[in-house]
Amino acid sequence: MITTIFFDLDDTLLWDKKSVKQSFVATCRIAEEKCGVNSDELEEAVRNQAKELYASYETFPFTQMIGINPFEGLWGNFLDDDENFQKMSKIVPTYRRDAWTKGLQTLGINDPELGAELAERFPIERQKNPIVYEETFHILDRLNDDYQLLLLTNGSPDLQHTKLKLTPKLKSYFDHVVISGDFGRGKPDPTIFEHALEKAGVNKDEVLMVGDNLMTDILGSNRVGIKNVWINRENKQINDVTPTYEIEDLHDLFPLLDKLNQSS
Repeated sequence: MITTIFFDLDDTLLWDKKSVKQSFVATCRIAEEKCGVNSDELEEAVRNQAKELYASYETFPFTQMIGINPFEGLWGNFLDDDENFQKMSKIVPTYRRDAWTKGLQTLGINDPELGAELAERFPIERQKNPIVYEETFHILDRLNDDYQLLLLTNGSPDLQHTKLKLTPKLKSYFDHVVISGDFGRGKPDPTIFEHALEKAGVNKDEVLMVGDNLMTDILGSNRVGIKNVWINRENKQINDVTPTYEIEDLHDLFPLLDKLNQSS
């Protein structure tokens, strides 16, 4: 009998990729207006520079373990107590300026002042663009009465709570919120799933994990024997990690839950 559902946050309930995309579009448009650079080319250049720079810092192994991507570094402040987050908070101002300045330089624009301006602009645009999938609240409304809901998300507590503050209705559905940066390890590490089970006070057979990422949500829940659902909105191919179930829309959870609970 499924009594509890663990939900991933980014690109499962929140459409983080679209939020990042819209923030890039708005920020790069400023550069296009100021110096004529092609906004699409600048976005690609900054994304590439951000990934390269991000991987060069001493904090990179930590961000990999906790699950924080380069684009979160372009707007997060990481005001958390852990010393690794404190290191990140000192790095990110330079990281942002360098990512944008080097991105401009890739396109032949040597303008550190504009790079700094764009670096400050992107976080503003990202805060203006919190996007929730169209079906998210309808799904959570229907589940809320019958299931215990737990949010299991990788990331910096400061940044993940910022995302929830930007979409305040979302947090109200969850009995528990487990963030990898609070716990000290991220998905797919099995210990964070075991911690979530303890928080929820249930055993693994009572839980369904719902997430978009095969290498974190699905791999991690597989490791501890939790049934899972891969939400595959982009028609991606399965790799070596096999989900228990696969759906294309969160509405498909309801017939699946009915089937699971009828058979138990």
